[in-house]
Amino acid sequence: MIHVLTIHEAMPGHYLEGAHSVNHPSTLRAVFRSGPFAEGWAVYTERMMADAGYADGDPLFRLMQLKFYARAVANAILDQGIHVDNWTKEQAMDLMVRETFQQTSEAEGKWIRAQLSSTQLATYFVGAQEHFDARKAAEAKAGEAFNLKQYHDAMLAQGAPPVRFARQLMLDEPIE
Repeated sequence: MIHVLTIHEAMPGHYLEGAHSVNHPSTLRAVFRSGPFAEGWAVYTERMMADAGYADGDPLFRLMQLKFYARAVANAILDQGIHVDNWTKEQAMDLMVRETFQQTSEAEGKWIRAQLSSTQLATYFVGAQEHFDARKAAEAKAGEAFNLKQYHDAMLAQGAPPVRFARQLMLDEPIE
């Protein structure tokens, strides 16, 4: 699990993304980072590293990566459940502990966090999906010429605007 957490929080996750963002020539992009871009990038890198064979393809590492991803999905469901569907604590704890295998202590803390920060927990899943979609679009556009390192460098060079804008800038799509 420490490997997945290190990928998410440090390399090539938040630390790498943050280092690129703060050095962006635009002060706005250097200072104001999109939550879905940052959290989504960190979740995206977890799967990207697993797909690339990190830890020699160790199945336990892949299992932990998938557990972390399930947590990102659960975060989005939890946010919706609490802020839109008026979930009780028991419903929230059931999702986190029984359905997505989180420790009770983590779930207790997340219950409090979710009540205090509406929509933040959804940024992990939403941002990751946007990053996966942007990469897929870049792969389709480049075809055989697609280069993963060049793609990552180009994505991180955008600063950290909302992912859809980074994608549109990178792929010369209309900004909507």
